[in-house]
Order: sequence, then structure tokens, then C-alpha cells
Amino acid sequence: MRISVFGLGYVGAVSASCLAADGHTVIGVDTNPVKVDLLNQGRAPVIEAGLGELIEEGVRSGRLRATTDCDEAVAGTELGLVCVGTPSKSNGSLDLAYLRRVADDIGQAIGRQQTDFVVVIRSTVLPGTTRQVVLPDLERAAGRPVAVGVHPEFLREGTAIRDFHEPPKVVVGAADPQVQQLVAPVASRPGAPLIQTDLELAEMVKYADNAWHALKVTFANEIGSLAKAQGLDGHRVMDILCADTKLNLSPVYLRPGFAFGGSCLPKDVRALRHRGRGLDLDLPVLNAILPSNTQQLDRAFQLVADAGSRRVGVLGLAFKAGTDDLRESPMVEVVERLIGKGYDVRIYDANVSLAKLVGANKSYILDQIPHISDLMVASIDEVLDHAGTVVIGNRDPAFQALAEHPRPGQRVVDLVRIVDRRSDGNEYDGICW
Repeated sequence: MRISVFGLGYVGAVSASCLAADGHTVIGVDTNPVKVDLLNQGRAPVIEAGLGELIEEGVRSGRLRATTDCDEAVAGTELGLVCVGTPSKSNGSLDLAYLRRVADDIGQAIGRQQTDFVVVIRSTVLPGTTRQVVLPDLERAAGRPVAVGVHPEFLREGTAIRDFHEPPKVVVGAADPQVQQLVAPVASRPGAPLIQTDLELAEMVKYADNAWHALKVTFANEIGSLAKAQGLDGHRVMDILCADTKLNLSPVYLRPGFAFGGSCLPKDVRALRHRGRGLDLDLPVLNAILPSNTQQLDRAFQLVADAGSRRVGVLGLAFKAGTDDLRESPMVEVVERLIGKGYDVRIYDANVSLAKLVGANKSYILDQIPHISDLMVASIDEVLDHAGTVVIGNRDPAFQALAEHPRPGQRVVDLVRIVDRRSDGNEYDGICW
């Protein structure tokens, strides 16, 4: 099939390259010419394991290319996947400016060409958004009816390509059976249940998933903190809990550790809280997730403060190893607090350093957190030579040896359990174990 993908961020770049690998002819569309040029050169516009090779092969085969021209994409394809960002505003509501802009662009292109073009929303949006916002925008710009669907993504940064090919489930929402018939064969994956439903349920399921994931992380962290306060190992407690796979569901996310972050969980929990307030609903568990997550940030900062050294080294700034994504990274918040309290900080993260030069987060790093960017160094050894306290902020395998054998006189604060050891009150301290 001929498919266009609007938005070449994490979801869009992965979706476009994987669909091309499946044999489809794919046109990626983005307003940022840098991203378009990178993809057309066979290079990934974002950092994600295996993505560069997949894009290189797609471009070489002729099945994948990119453009800034919406009309060209609509004219050359029959199905468009919208993968633009829906960031949260300060009050927790979603900023739909990018989504509405691309809907207007696509609608105008459909109107000019009078073509049958199916628009499928892959961006994360609250229930009712596609029917009540996107569809009216599309049809107003097109001057004619437009077929729409919703196909939420369940991609995790760092494992996104595997998640695309081996999803836990495939959800396709549409009011028109013909849209279901068009999208389902493209979206279906062997071994994954295919769930065909309406637009609003397809939109809601992504929020239900992410709220559950956020709740699991927070629950495990609270149990881990309670266990440690009583001289117990929070991981051992959760190992026993997770042995019950019949009643306690999956062990994924049920590991005490650092606060959650990234582009999905905080934003989506805020959006659900905002929607609950708008509906005058009392949602005490959802309302408690972010405050509890902030307490885990407080605990992390306190561990560093209790370690005693004013010279701190941070290994891993992105919220997850294998990515350059700093959006709502909890380590960024910890570093901000340390700087504010006068600590002398050095930071190493190989992927973030690369992003400063070419990645999608370049403008964020240089414009939003330049004071942190200036503290980054080029090697782990530079951090170790500087620091009395070393903080491990994500699970990059390069940090494991240090946690196993710290330098004499150094104290390691491990926020992710990069090694299987217990807090000893001397050279190693885990946040929940």
C-alpha cells in the first residue's frame, strides 16, 4: 500500500521505517526540513536502537522517502498516519495546535485534489478528539466528507522497533467499516490480538494503558520506599508479589526504582486529571500519581544530599537508556535541584551529547536547558574524576561496572538498580533497596 506518515518524531520515524520494511511505499512528511533531509539521506532524525539501519535500507530500496510538501504526500498515497506531538499545556490539557495544523493542511490537499484519502490518527488524543476536533477541521478544509480512523501506538522508546513488530495488541478505531477494512491489514501483526472498535474507545485505550503503567511504577516505588525504611529490600518484596502472574498481572513496570518520566506518562496522567476536573469527577488514585512521583524525586535528591559530597557526577540524563529524549526526564529535575542548591555537577550521557549536535532534541537542549548542557562532559572518566557522589540515572550498560566496583572514597546513588546489590550505608545506596 502507498502510505504517508505525518510527523517524523519518534512515533512517525519508527512507523514510517517499519512500514517500509513491511513492503509498503511510504512518504514521511514533516515541516522541519532538517528531519526530511536526514531521512532522505538514509539517516534517522531521532535516536532509537536499529532505526538508522532500517531507514537506510528503506531509502536504498526506494520504498521510503520524505518531503515537506503535504500535497505531494496526499497525491502519492491512499492512507495517511498522523503522528504529530500532542504536548500538554501548563494546566494539563492537551495542546492540539500541531494536530489541528496538519489536519488543515491535509484537508486542503484533499480538497484541491478531490481525492479519496483516509486519515488515521496515531497521535495520543483524549476520547472525542478525532470526531469532534480533527474530523471537522479536515472536512472544513477539504469542503467534502473525509474518512478517519484511530490507530494508537504502543511503542516504548529504546524498544520501539520490536514493539512495532511485536505489539501487545493492535487497536483500530473507525466508524466506517471500509476504513477498518483498509487499515486492519496494514496494522495487524502475527500473534497480536486485533481489536476493531469505535473512535473513542481506540483513543481511550492508550490513556488507560499509560495510566496503568504510571500507576504500576508509582505503586512499586512506594512499596520499595516502605520496605527500605524497615530494613527490607523492596526488590525482594516485589519479586514475591510478581511471582503471582495469575492475579497480579504482568511484572512489567513493577520494579521499585526512580520516578517515571518521558513524553507519555506524565502528560497523559495530567490530561486524564484535567478531563476528570472538567467532568466534576473525583479521581483520587489518578490525582495521587504525580504527587507520589514527585516524592520519588524528593527521595532521590535527599539520597544525594545525604551522601555528603558537594561534587556530584550524573551518569544518564535521558529518562531511559538508549534514547536522547529529555522531555520530563526526572534526572533533569534532580540536576536542576542540585544546581539550585549549589552543588558542583558534571553529567555524562552519550546519546544526549550526540543529540546536541544533530538529534531531534538539539533545540531543547541548547535553548531550554543550556545551563545543564554546559555541565556535560565527554566521558565517564571525567565524571568519576570530578565526583564524590555518582548518581546513576538510567540503565546504560556502560554504567554497570562502576556500580559494582566504585572508586575508593566514592559513593554511588543508584536510582535504577543497574546492579543487583543492596544499600550498604557506605559506598552504594539504592533508592528502594
